[in-house]
Amino acid sequence: MAASLRNNRDFRLLWMSGLFAVLGTQMTALALPLLVLRETGSPVQAGAISTVSVTAVLITMLPGGVMADRVERRRLMRLCDLGSFCAVGALVVAVWSGHVPLPLVLLGAGAGAVIGSLYGPAAFGLMRSVVPPDDMGTATARLQARTSTARLVGPVIGGALFGLHPVLPFLAEAVGLLLSTICVALVRTRSRSEARAGSAFSKTELTAGLSFLWRLPYLRTVLLVFGLGMNFAFGALTFTALTVFSGGGRSGLGGGTVVTFISVGALTGALLAPRLRPERHTWALITATCWFCVASALAMAWVRVPLFAGLLCAACMCLSTVASIGFLSTLLTVTPGDRVGRVQSAAGFLSSLVQPFGPLAGGVLLTAYGSRTTFGAIAGVLAVSAAIVTFAPSARPGPAAPEEPPASDGIPSGPEAADAAAARPVPAARPVPDATPAQPVPDAPPASATAGGIPTDRTGAGSPRP
Repeated sequence: MAASLRNNRDFRLLWMSGLFAVLGTQMTALALPLLVLRETGSPVQAGAISTVSVTAVLITMLPGGVMADRVERRRLMRLCDLGSFCAVGALVVAVWSGHVPLPLVLLGAGAGAVIGSLYGPAAFGLMRSVVPPDDMGTATARLQARTSTARLVGPVIGGALFGLHPVLPFLAEAVGLLLSTICVALVRTRSRSEARAGSAFSKTELTAGLSFLWRLPYLRTVLLVFGLGMNFAFGALTFTALTVFSGGGRSGLGGGTVVTFISVGALTGALLAPRLRPERHTWALITATCWFCVASALAMAWVRVPLFAGLLCAACMCLSTVASIGFLSTLLTVTPGDRVGRVQSAAGFLSSLVQPFGPLAGGVLLTAYGSRTTFGAIAGVLAVSAAIVTFAPSARPGPAAPEEPPASDGIPSGPEAADAAAARPVPAARPVPDATPAQPVPDAPPASATAGGIPTDRTGAGSPRP
């Protein structure tokens, strides 16, 4: 499979396109809030960038999936790259001139989120056309490894460039977007779904992906448990760990250790996934991930060593990343070609709904009851999710025929529905985001949101890349 992908010219171009763009977005994800803090001195205004981005992603995620299923996907990706370049270019001009108005920054953040909601589903749809089904798991793992690496080095490079001159991180992203556009333009494969009659943004079209997922009991259960319960609890867990082991913000070493180990765990999981073939061990991986998270939360309640907490968080992230890669590769394989965008966006929408509230809940509990009780409460929520995954019949992989949908709701019937029902989807757990389904990801600055299986690497202008 590795040799097959090495000889796959279009996949190599997509991989390089994402590398240029993701590295750029990671550099400016740190530089943008620093820029606002430098210009205004207000943490509230700096935090507004993430709020605008997350809100725009949630609003545009489902319509973005519809557009990705309506337009030729390679062309849509090129337009998104050009739109991102224009947004970043405006910031470059503003920073170079020495005047950066907050409305321009917020407009760039919102535009980047909207563009990302279009780009992500289109890229996944194109990758389905480029990569054979047997290579999908390996391809997904390589995309995730690329993104995890960019997340490790991007903020460091961005911070260093910002220290030299504030315009440099944004200029570097603009160059990366140009290179990304060239790579996409060189892709020979075209990916267009069948044209549909009727309104592109009707209720039927917007909910087609959700309906497809809901009619498969296994996918429905796993997305609700991992996309909602686990995302919420893991966000609370990582935020609590970051707060506790940084001494309430007094020491950057302890908190930095936790965040670094989480990133290393994601990268390790992406590198291990091709060897483990997670699509063949779905239930075991889901169960192990859930119960290990429970044990980790309980252990952190009693052991106050940052290195130990970092190792536990890294192991949780490694397990969830492997399961997440298996989920995405299976989802891309079993989804009908004309619904890839909507189904992928729907999965991300479900996974993103409660994610911003996990850190908030962790902070409230930590303030009211202290660290030990907070870790215990988080362990309780994780244990409920683990119990559902362990004992619910619908959480075990296997054929499950969905109900026959009405012919007009855009959901496959007949052979397509049977093929999808016979598939063995693998669960998602955040996040993150770059070519992965939702999986637990730390809510640490700079804030990030998951866009359906696509970690949204952007808190400013530009577009995230799977």
